[in-house]
Formats: sequence, structure tokens, C-alpha cells
Amino acid sequence: MHHLKIDQLIKALEEIEMASEVDFILPVKRSQIKGKGEALLSDAYSDLNGNDEFPFLNQLKVDIKIDKFLFVYDDPYHFNRYRLKTLKADIYSTFSFSWHQSYLRMCRTFERECLVSGSQERIWNGPPIASRCFGPSEEAPDLSGNGSSGWKLNAYNDLQYDLISRLQGYKLIRIPAYENLMIGGKLQRIDKLLLRPNAATLKVIGSWMVRKMN
Repeated sequence: MHHLKIDQLIKALEEIEMASEVDFILPVKRSQIKGKGEALLSDAYSDLNGNDEFPFLNQLKVDIKIDKFLFVYDDPYHFNRYRLKTLKADIYSTFSFSWHQSYLRMCRTFERECLVSGSQERIWNGPPIASRCFGPSEEAPDLSGNGSSGWKLNAYNDLQYDLISRLQGYKLIRIPAYENLMIGGKLQRIDKLLLRPNAATLKVIGSWMVRKMN
């Protein structure tokens, strides 16, 4: 379903004849976050009760790139208490992100929806590195005790994307599943609009994405 929605976002940009690069890979070197960047990641990792040294992404995989703007679509399982915790890291007072306040609100509001999709084993437990970093998960959907190691890894990696993209001179634009657009005189959620959009709806979505770069 995620890939379907990304495909629709790409079609939306095509409808308004906006050129973009799809599945952009941004290589990362440890030297690029030396000093302050390492301290920011280490503190956030500790706040999630991470074990040993904080892990480090070797590359960022981005859905859509337009010039120096990177677009990432966030599914419902990105909005929970662990992401809320990383959103309070010092990076967000050091750098400005236009979507930051709305993400804080959505993490507080939509954790119950996160449990619907985020209780799947591949998300709840995550890849093997999740349990190595954060310990074994509780049984889904139990958020007491150690909670979900997969959710913690997602939250930590989202923070890495935010920090590393900014350090490399890119502006990361996050599109949350819960954002609303005014279409046909009423507010409609983007995740619903991306299911079966017609050409007119795609044009509205494409123009909305371009406005985010201003």
C-alpha cells in the first residue's frame, strides 16, 4: 500500500509537469555528523533506552527528490510515543522543520491508529537490529515494559533522516498520512485521497506538494 501511495504522489507531480527524481539514494559518511551531530543522535538513542553505541545509517532512501527538496511519505505506524520522544530532541530547536509542530500533535493523537497497522510482526518487532539495539519487544500490542523495539527503531531512524538530510543541505518534507487537503469544499485526508485519485485530484495534490517547497 505504501508503494501505491508513492506512485500516486509521483503521478500528481507528472500531472502538473513537475520533474522529479524517484527512489533517490543519499550516501552518508560518519564524518558528516562528527561532533554535534553525533551528540544529538547519541542523546536521542539513550532516551529510547538504546543498548551500546548508537547505530548509524549508511544511506538515506528517499521517495521523491526535487532539486534540494526530499519528500518522504509517513504511514500511520510512524506516529506514536517513541517518535514523539525523538521529536523532542535538540535537533528540532537547532534546525527549523515546517512540519514539526503538527507531527508532535499527530504523535499524541494517533497512537491508537498506529497500533492497527503497527502491530504486524514485521513492524512491531522490526528487523533483527531492532532487538539488538532496544531489546526484545513485548507481545503486540502491549506498550508496557519494553514496548515495541521495531517502533523505537523507526523513530530513531526518522530522526536520523531529519538530521542527516539537513546537514547535507537538503530540506526534508514529510507528508503524514493524516494531513488534510481541501478538495471539493471539504477537508480530506491525503492517505484516503491517494487510493483512487482522478486526474483533477492528482493536479490538486501535485500543486499542494509544490507549495510545500516555498
